[in-house]
Order: sequence, then structure tokens, then C-alpha cells
Amino acid sequence: MEETLNVLVTADISDALLDKLKQVSPRLKVTRKIAKTAADVPADVWATTDILFTYTIPLPEPAAVPRLRWIQSLSAGVEGVLSQPIMAAEDIILTTTSGMHATTMAELTFAMIFYFARKLPQMLKYQQKAEWAADRVQVLMPTELRGSTLGILGYGSIGREIARIAKAFGMDVLATKRNVKQPLEAGEFTPDGTGDPDGTLVDRLYPPEATRSMVTLCDFVVILLPVTPETTKFVDADILSAMKKSAVLINMARGAVVDEEAMIKALQGGQIAGAGLDVFTQEPLPPTSPLWKLDNVLISPHIAGNTSRYHDLAVEIFVDNLERYLANKDLINRVDRKRGY
Repeated sequence: MEETLNVLVTADISDALLDKLKQVSPRLKVTRKIAKTAADVPADVWATTDILFTYTIPLPEPAAVPRLRWIQSLSAGVEGVLSQPIMAAEDIILTTTSGMHATTMAELTFAMIFYFARKLPQMLKYQQKAEWAADRVQVLMPTELRGSTLGILGYGSIGREIARIAKAFGMDVLATKRNVKQPLEAGEFTPDGTGDPDGTLVDRLYPPEATRSMVTLCDFVVILLPVTPETTKFVDADILSAMKKSAVLINMARGAVVDEEAMIKALQGGQIAGAGLDVFTQEPLPPTSPLWKLDNVLISPHIAGNTSRYHDLAVEIFVDNLERYLANKDLINRVDRKRGY
């Protein structure tokens, strides 16, 4: 008789989604304990948990989970998990929901692009004044997306979906990728009909060390880098100074990958035209931050990955991975600890 595997769910998923997990296999015993801290889960439950489906809640000490072998995170970014003591155990697998956020994050990216390209801030100012601008042709002159160049820092699942949409608008797409010799997507979740699985939509791939050269060509630069020691403050004063003065920076990654002080100076001094920001060095963004008062900044309060289908998509990935785990197949979205994502 095959061994029963205890699956602990700490997220507040619906009963219907919980049933989907239970239906994967009779080998699985699925328990839901909604938790915001490790202490919210009884010690006896931690002690028997083999598989954990969770957000990045504070995890227990390694001794409390002697049977734990796999953590499926409901998030794409897992720097909060990797930094916890439990990850010292090298035999614990960590997987993410990378890819499920691609469509909603791509849509917000283009909302920000259009905000700047179609001069929406200026339109709103005239609307609030009930004024028909006499010099409207020049003041509201748009930047057409067709023929413009989009640069993507980090060509993962989100970047690939952004590239797909950009191509529909007739944009040229440049991107950086850790390994430019592997344009294909590998081991990542990709919803049907989305993204760029074959890596054929990008016009040119650059290694990270050539980022400065790439951004000189871009009208819009989208940041999608994971947080690692190598990417912390990666977008610095040097890269910002290489951008066109007419270019717009969009950060959909993490605040830590940008030198925020250098970015503020670039925005204040007209070194770049604007920035659409969903993430910041300190969150919530303090009321004292100069970013709040800059006319050329659009602030989004770290909600780019939000979707009403969040749990449905996360469970879809988890179900796929549970089936793979039971069949001893490779899991999708497996984190490489050395890379940090």
C-alpha cells in the first residue's frame, strides 16, 4: 500500500478548490489551516506535513516539520521564503506560481504605457478645468506604439506575455535574459495562448551585462527582474543616464532592483520622461516620499499581480504539480536556490 501524503493548505481557498486538491489522488490527505503566522498552525499538524501550499508566512523551525519535502508557494517571488531557516534543508523542494500573474501584470504594464504615451495626465488636467486646450495638438501629441521600442529586463513568463501584446501593437521588442542561448521557455507555467514559449517574438536578446547598451534604444523599459544579490539596485544611475530623455521606466518587479534615490533624481531632472511604479524600496510607500508629488510618476500600490482568479490559477498550478510529484516527474516552476528564483 502506497504511503499517504499529508498536504497542508494555509491559504484561504474556497471549499470547491479544496475539493479539487482532494480529488487529485486518494494518497493525499488535505488539511486546511488558514494561517498568518507559523503559530496559527498546531504543532501536531506541522509535524505530519509532507507538502505545504502557502503564501510566504513565517515558516516554523526545521525541527517542527521533520517530514516536509515540498513547499508550493502561492507567490511568484520567494525571497521571503528563501531567507527563512527552514530552507537550510537542501532536500526541501520549492516551487512558485510564476506565470499565473503574466496576463494581469501585462495588462497593467500596458495601462501604464498608455497613460504616458497618450498623455492621459495632461488630458485629465484639462478635463478637471473644463478647458479645451488651445494648443492641444502639441500638448497632447501622443507617442505611437507602432514603431516604438520596448525593452524588457528579465524575459520570463511576464516579459513574454508583454512581448506578445507589444507585437500586436507593432512595437519592436528587446529583452535581457540570463542565458541568451536558451530563448525557449523551460519548466514554467504558461496559460494556453499566452506568452512567447518559443522565444520568437523578441527582436533581440541581450545578456544582463549589456543592459545599458539596450536601454539606449528603448522608448519604454519594463523591469521584471527577480530580487537576488546580483540584481539589487541593478537599475542604477548609470543605466538611467543611458535611457532616452523621452523614455518611460516601468517597474513591475521589486523596489529593491532599482536605486530609488537615483531614479527620483532622474525623474526630477528630466533625465527620463516618466515612471510607472508598482513596487518600492519601502512599502507602503511613505507619505514623505518625493515620488508622490512628481507629475511624471504613476503610482500603483503593489497590486500588479492581483486578479479575481488568483486562487483558481494557483490551484491549477498546484494540481499539475501534485500529479507530477505523485508520478515522480519534474515539477514546474521549481526554484533554483543558487539563482534565487
